[in-house]
Amino acid sequence: MKIFIGTDHTGFELKRKLIPFLGAFGHEVIDKGVFEFNKDDDYPDFVKLVAKAVANDLGAWGIVIGGSGQGEAMCVNRVLGARAVVFYGPHLATQPVDVTGRQSNDSFEIVRLAREHNDANILSLAVRFITEEEAKQAVKIFLETPFSGDARHIRRIKKIDD
Repeated sequence: MKIFIGTDHTGFELKRKLIPFLGAFGHEVIDKGVFEFNKDDDYPDFVKLVAKAVANDLGAWGIVIGGSGQGEAMCVNRVLGARAVVFYGPHLATQPVDVTGRQSNDSFEIVRLAREHNDANILSLAVRFITEEEAKQAVKIFLETPFSGDARHIRRIKKIDD
């Protein structure tokens, strides 16, 4: 599996740890930067490269890392064909997670649902809110969870890209 990864200075250390983690599973990891720590760099310069690469390479995946993950996801989601989900870690939903009323106590449920329902192809990690182990677990779940392929989800995704 081909995985593009990018961050600014905030996620530099975590990115350095995720690359060999992903490589150990046999994934091809393509680093879009940053390549050295520079506190004055700007995340759009690097996460846009990830988004464009994923959008232009069907079947490829992306991981972007930032402080909150929000700015990175906003930037990525402006690229047609890129669909990012933000993972914050152990912050649990206080409301049922689906229309059946199912309550989840699993902080990784957002990652699963984004894959199953939205065919998310980029994971945005909020490095200020998660541990290295939580990041690795989220990445593993993200890459292993298939898109459901349900007609209603396909219909909705097409509307996103209109």
